[in-house]
Amino acid sequence: MADTLKITLVKSPIGAIPKHRATVKALGLTKMHKTVEMPNNDAVKGMIAQVSHLVKVEEA
Repeated sequence: MADTLKITLVKSPIGAIPKHRATVKALGLTKMHKTVEMPNNDAVKGMIAQVSHLVKVEEA
């Protein structure tokens, strides 16, 4: 299991509910197609599950 995850914003959060917009911002995703590396832990997995329709996740 990888110790980091590559998370890419693939859909705009403009029309999403405010809680999802805040989650995307907390993940460090500010612009479309921006990729960040986050640790592979339960907290990050929960955030990804909440906005799974907006992001693409790969193991790094």
